[in-house]
Formats: sequence, structure tokens, C-alpha cells
Amino acid sequence: MTFSRIRRPEIGSVVLSALVAAYLLLATNNSFWNRAASYFDSSKASLLLFGAALYLALFAILIPMSIKYLMKPALIFFILVSASASYFGDAFGIIVDRDMIGNAVVTTPAEASHFLTGSLAQHLVIYALLPSLLVAWVKVRHRRFLPKFVVNLLFFTVALFAAGGLIYSNFATFAYVLREHTDLMKRFNPTGPLVAAARYGLSTYRERNLVVQPLGTDARQGGRIAQAGKPVVVVIVAGETARAMNFSLDGYDRETNPELKALGVVNYSNTTSCGTATAVSLPCMFSVYPRDEYSDWKARSTENLVNVLTHAGVSVSWWDNNTGSKGIADLISFASMTKQKGSPLCSRGECLDEIFLGELDRKLGATTGNSVIVLHQLGSHGPSYYRRYPEAFRRFTPDCRTAELMRCTTAEIVNAYDNSILYTDHVLASVAKLLEKHQDRLAGAMIYMSDHGESLGENGIYLHGAPYAIAPKEQTRVPFIAWFSKPYQTAMGVDTDCLAKEKDQPRSHDNLFHTVLGMMDVQTKTYNRALDAFAACTRPDAQKPASGFHAVDSQPVVGTASGVL
Repeated sequence: MTFSRIRRPEIGSVVLSALVAAYLLLATNNSFWNRAASYFDSSKASLLLFGAALYLALFAILIPMSIKYLMKPALIFFILVSASASYFGDAFGIIVDRDMIGNAVVTTPAEASHFLTGSLAQHLVIYALLPSLLVAWVKVRHRRFLPKFVVNLLFFTVALFAAGGLIYSNFATFAYVLREHTDLMKRFNPTGPLVAAARYGLSTYRERNLVVQPLGTDARQGGRIAQAGKPVVVVIVAGETARAMNFSLDGYDRETNPELKALGVVNYSNTTSCGTATAVSLPCMFSVYPRDEYSDWKARSTENLVNVLTHAGVSVSWWDNNTGSKGIADLISFASMTKQKGSPLCSRGECLDEIFLGELDRKLGATTGNSVIVLHQLGSHGPSYYRRYPEAFRRFTPDCRTAELMRCTTAEIVNAYDNSILYTDHVLASVAKLLEKHQDRLAGAMIYMSDHGESLGENGIYLHGAPYAIAPKEQTRVPFIAWFSKPYQTAMGVDTDCLAKEKDQPRSHDNLFHTVLGMMDVQTKTYNRALDAFAACTRPDAQKPASGFHAVDSQPVVGTASGVL
């Protein structure tokens, strides 16, 4: 018997909707059910009622789509969405919410390629392709329009009212669980990802006619920087996926910061992030809005730190070894380090962070005016931690050598991650040493903050991007480090001994905007001294110039220069 002669099974549209609803509920929601079981731990009966209500509600959603020519594409679409989202939930504990959708939209091919693994392919074949082919293969019986409308309406109404009755019968328990655990329904496939995508789409549509409002147009450089005697240069290193708890400067039992320790940097051990993903945290770091007032809309509709600096006549450059500036550097000089061709530090569209150092050395040697240079690292971005450091920094072994973290032990994952932190330590120390190398003609300082942390398997969670309200401290505790050259300390009146005494004071991303303005002695109404992390240890008196030099104000850069330096 040939395959073409096999008789296709025939099934009613309502029955197919019921079967697909059951499949989605039971086969593509493992992460959801694991959480639900723990949240309903005190009442298994409530959990069963909750599951029944969800099934009926999902069935009710599918019933109106059981129209000829629409039904199969709609059911297959739901299967594909659920299966895709379930992989990331099951493998990494990721919630596909609006911010995660935004991260996916702005990711680069090189970054996305780390997730294109054999495990993902296997998961999609089993949970997406095979069920979709089965739905496409079966023959669906459809009634004529009027009888079909009546039957579908009847099933829809009964299912919806039954779901409502189950919810009403145990409303107090359901309301308590959902109120206390707002992440639960965000994990439910396919509605969680679809609602998130709709929210992202609406927010993007809302921003289509966005007009950016100016900020800090009154900004000017103050007396201290005018009398510094040398050009003042601050290098801001925007870190990526570095969590404070794996920095030995913050008490980690492994020595992951030997070079920074030797330099005697200022380290703040109690610093929190604005978000848990780059698309949120990076704009928030450079925004004037504190975390409790921040929104993506506000950030996009208001100028940021780099714009205020340019208003003050400071030359500002953004060098990117990541996925872009998220709109921060749209009006200043921008260079993508990953576009460099033939560098031994680059492969497959990504570069090691040492790619900054040669260009920085040349830039510092040619700098003649007060400047801020932003280095946006690739840092410790997962899941391919092993690709974030060269062989010379493979100190902690055995290290996980794959993007499929589920194939590695926890110890191997931590070893790979710690090697990436060790390498970041080297890069940061190298930046400080370059500023020191040029200190005969520059007064240089470095400030480093990571955008967010990372989960390495704690409580079954990997990577980052958890909703902030429920995010573990591994994703929200970040390193905050500063280094000041001797000429900078003298010219700008910074007392590093005083700063060291404040190392345990709470700090956050809220501080970066005002701290950098203070470091560059920018005077503007937008500056808030209370949020300047260094203000209490900076003398207000200006230093006398060491020579006849007067820092030349650079003109603000307008437009975007994209490419390599």
C-alpha cells in the first residue's frame, strides 16, 4: 500500500479544537505547570480546578477560529508559538514577556545564532513540526454556515460559562495566587507570548510619531574643568551580563578581579540595576529618570546623558561591541567594533572586548579636548559564555563549551561564566592603564557599570530578562567600579580614600547620569547632586592650571557616524 492511498482520518472541527487545546495545555506548558504546582502547593484541588478552567478558556478561544480555511492555519500558528516559547521556558526558565519580545526584535544574527542549537531543533520537531503536520493532514468536517454558527456559539458559551463557574467557585484562592505571583500567566502558552507581542506592537505603534524633547540645553562646563590644565577624559564602560556576586571585589571566594584589585579601584558592593535586560537597562542607565519613574516611552522621548554632555561642549563618542546603543547614541559619533574585518579578536560576527584597546590607545593619543568615550561591552553575554574570553583566560575548568547549557553541569557553567568575568577584569584594568599611560597630557578616569546580572541555574533559572518584580538578585545586583588617574584626582578634587569608605552605600543605575555630569563638571539644572555617587568626596574648589593650557570645548556632534574608527 502506498502512502498516497492511506485514508486521511476525518474529525469534527469542535473535536479538533478540543484536542489541540488539550495538547497546548499539557504538552507545551511544562514550565507553567511546575510553577503553578509550587504556587498552589497548599491546595492541589485548587490547582486541578485552575487547570480545568484554563482548558475551558483555551477551548473557548479556539472555537471561533474553527472556520474552513482559517482553522488549520490558526491552530498551527498557536502550536508553533507555544512550542517555541516552551523551549526557552523549559530550557532556561525564560518568560517571554514584552521586554523579551523587544530583546528578540533588536538582537543581531550573531547573538541569535547562539540559540540555534540541536536541542532547539529537536524540541521544535517534536513539539511543533509533528503536531502541525498532523493537524494539516487530518480531514476536518465543517457544517454549513448557520448550523455551524449555532453549534460553535453553543460550545463557546458553555465553555466560557463553565470556566467562569470554576473560577468563581474558588475565586479567593485563584485571586491570591495570581496577585502574589504575577509571573504565572505570563508563562502560559500560547496566550502569554501573544499578549506580550501585542503589547510590544502597540507600544511601537504609539512611538511612530515620537518627538524627542531636549534636555539640559543650559549645560556648560564649570570652573574646575576649565582650570584642569589638561584635557579631562572619562571612559564609561557599559558592562554586559556581569553579576556582582561573581566579582571577588564584592566578596566572591574566587579571585576573578586580580588586576582591578591591584589597581586599587573604587568598588561599590551594593548596586542594583534598572532592569534585567539590555533593552531596558541600558537606556535607563543613561536616562535622567530614576527606575521608579522610568518607562521606555519617557526614555525615547527625552534626550539623555550623552546629549546633555554635548550641549555642554564635551566631545562624546560611543563604541559598540554589542547589539547597538538602543537609541542612546543616535545624535553622537557611533562606531561598531564588530564591523572590523580580519581582526584575530573577531569571528562569526562577534569580537572579544579587547577590540576596544588599540583604538582607545590611538584615540587618547590624539585627544585635545574634554571628552567622554562610551565602551559598550559584549561582556559575559550568554548562553555561549565560553566565547567571551580567549584561551589565555580559561583559568577555571572544566568550563561549559556549548550554548546548550542543559548539557553542562552547574559547576561547568559557573566556570565558563567566571572566566568571562576574569576577562572583563583584564579589559577594565587595561582601559585604566591606557588612561594612566597618557596621564602626562590627559586627566583620565574610568567608570564601569553592568546593565544587568545573570542567572546560572539557581532555582532552575538561566540567563536574564525576568520581570523585575520577581527577578532574582542574581539578575539585579550589578558591579559598579571606578578608577581615577592621579592628574584627574588633583584637577577635579576627587578623594579616593573618602570614596572607599562609602563602598557599602546603596547605589543603582539611577546614579550614572548625575555621577558622569559631576565627573565632567557639567553645570545644568538637570544635575542632581544627591544622585552623584562621587559628590560627597569631591572638593568644590577649582585647581589652578598647571600650564597655559585651557581645555577647548568641542562642538557637539550632530548626526550619526556608523562604522569602524
